[in-house]
This record gives sequence, C-alpha cells and structure tokens, in this order.
Amino acid sequence: MRASAIIVAAGSGTRLGSGEPKAFVKLHAHPMLHYSLATLAATPHIAEVVIAIPGGLERRTREEVARASLEVPVKITSGGIERQDSVRIALALTSAESDVVIIHDAARPFADATLFARCLEAASARGAAIAAIPVSDTLKRVADGVIHATVKRAGMYQAQTPQAFQRRLLVAAHERATREHIIATDDADLVEQLGGTVEIVEASAINMKITTPSDLMLAELLLTSKKPR
Repeated sequence: MRASAIIVAAGSGTRLGSGEPKAFVKLHAHPMLHYSLATLAATPHIAEVVIAIPGGLERRTREEVARASLEVPVKITSGGIERQDSVRIALALTSAESDVVIIHDAARPFADATLFARCLEAASARGAAIAAIPVSDTLKRVADGVIHATVKRAGMYQAQTPQAFQRRLLVAAHERATREHIIATDDADLVEQLGGTVEIVEASAINMKITTPSDLMLAELLLTSKKPR
C-alpha cells in the first residue's frame, strides 16, 4: 500500500482564545502540529504528507517538519475558508500513485501510529474507514433551549480523525461536492453521500479534539502522565 497523509492545520483557534492558529499553540513542549507529524513519522505506508495551514506560517511549519524527522516528501499549502476547502486543496496536491489518503486534524494530538495503521488497512481493504467511539452520554434534541426529544444512543458513534479513503473514492466525493455545492462536516459524510461504505475503526476518548481552553488544560494533564514524544 502507498498512502498520502493530509494534516488539516488551518484552523484559526478562535474558540481556544490563544491569539494564534490552533495548530501552533504550545501543548506541553511543542506546538500541537508536532504531535501529528511525529505520529506520521512512525506510521507505515506513508509515502508523502500534505499540510494545510494558515497563510504566512510556512517557515514555522517547515521547522516542525524538521523536528519530527519525517523521511518522506512534505508539501505545505495554505488552507481554505472552511475545513472542507482545506482538504480539497490538499487532496489536489497528493500523488495520483497513492492508493489511500488518510486525513487527520492537527487538533487531535493523541492519535497514535497504531490507530493510523488500522484506519489505513481498513480503507485499503474496504474503501473507507474512520476512527470513532461509541456515544456514551444520553443525547437530547433541543430547540430554543428546550428538550424536544431524547435520542436513543444505541448504534450511535462520535466521529474522530484519522479518516482514510481509497484515493479515487475521495477524489470523486470532493469533485461531486464542488460540482453540486455540497457542504459536509467531514470527509466520511461526502463519501457516504456518494454511496460509499465507511467502516468504523473503534478508537478511544483519549483521541480528543482540542477546541476550548478547558480541552487544552486536559490535554496538558494527559501529556504530563505520558513520556513526551
């Protein structure tokens, strides 16, 4: 298998309140982006990496790439207005020789190489696969601050990244989205709308997405209990 990896690192970090793009906010000893790069360096089958970042941060990104000791080609591009735009831009820079493309948000620094490898293998075999965890809390459908229904959580999963897809399938999904002005919250949704089957690779709640200051505080606590990478 030959795989391309896309790291989505173009988020503004507004809700984090840091004053700088989220992927470059320090987490323990390194910017958040570092942890995803270090994981990719330890992941088999990765033949290239494309990183979507806010414009003007190319030098800082190159410095993080060097620290991660990636031994594959790395391309850096400015992201788009929305996450979907950033993925589409990065996808266009991936090699047509890649069998699978794996996408990961830099805001999830705790995804490990084993999780990446499991998603890659599942996507290679069956077309598409995403990391996800079963929903554990009771879900309420709310309008105007009032509960209107309780949603049964049996069979409900919370999507995470990485998400991996056979490249031809992902390209077709994004081409259709552009052509028909389809907006989706993640790439799995685009593939589902194309009629593709997406497999779940069960992950862990530790693979958290850092969005708010309290998330960052929790991530710092988690890192202090682990050996720094």
